[in-house]
Amino acid sequence: MSAVLVAVALSLVSAVAYAAAAVAQERLASRSPGAGTLRLLGSGAWWWSVGLNAAAALLHVVALKYGPLTVVQPLGALTLVAAVPMGARLAGRRVSTVEWRGTALTLLGLGAILVTASGPAPDDVLSVPEALAVAGATAALIGVLSRPGARPGLRHASASGVASGVASALTQTVTVAATDRSGPLLSVQVVGVALLVAAFAAGGLLLSQTAYRGGLGGPLAVVTLANPLAAAVIGLSLLGERLQGGPAGVLLAFAGGGLASWGVVLLSRVTPAAAPADDDHPVAAVLALEPGSATAEPALVPRPHDPGHLTTATR
Repeated sequence: MSAVLVAVALSLVSAVAYAAAAVAQERLASRSPGAGTLRLLGSGAWWWSVGLNAAAALLHVVALKYGPLTVVQPLGALTLVAAVPMGARLAGRRVSTVEWRGTALTLLGLGAILVTASGPAPDDVLSVPEALAVAGATAALIGVLSRPGARPGLRHASASGVASGVASALTQTVTVAATDRSGPLLSVQVVGVALLVAAFAAGGLLLSQTAYRGGLGGPLAVVTLANPLAAAVIGLSLLGERLQGGPAGVLLAFAGGGLASWGVVLLSRVTPAAAPADDDHPVAAVLALEPGSATAEPALVPRPHDPGHLTTATR
């Protein structure tokens, strides 16, 4: 099996894990819209999502060892593709025709991108000055995007996508530098860039949690598009990665990017009515918010034997 195929396979599994984490984060954000960071740290559900994110990130790191950023990062769009049926399942509904159309367009666009981006395994890394410059520019951009103001969900989602994309680019530098055996394992380059990776990964996670307070579709779509865009800019401008096929390959990549973006937009526009959560559902049990959430605020519901009489019941 070629290195690119290994990277693709690992990226697919990573996307599914990221999707499960996104659904868990959205469920937590929708039920606790005003929860602060300290309250999240005490939430078992939030730590479930952190564990899923960590597992996905580990698979992503290994994928970056075998494939270039221009291959691995676009596959992150599959996170949205996987999250759609997961979210539909938890909401107790079927996937709509529009969602299937968006999924098909996203997959078709990703296929076109992979044809042009399937280059050799990465062997170039960011130098310490380059990594610091990228980190500084990214921190400034995140500060602008996450400032107080209107539409915080989409802006925080953009900041989260940029943070995650830059973290992936820096992760590739750590992975390649630590495994090429050309220097000490714990060199200044490896340790310093690893600290930057941890900072941007944690920042991206917290920013996405804030973004999901407004729902899953739109913010996750923005994260999905911003992530590979940020990583591709670094890969093409600083790491010497190139698209295959010359001018025709560039046109195919742009066409694929357009199709994938159209598919993501279609997926993000689907806003089905919320269905009552079923804490007994096997998937919902994994993504459950709090062990004590069954004793949350009371709601008025009709008794089965007397539709006209209202009483209190927990949800």
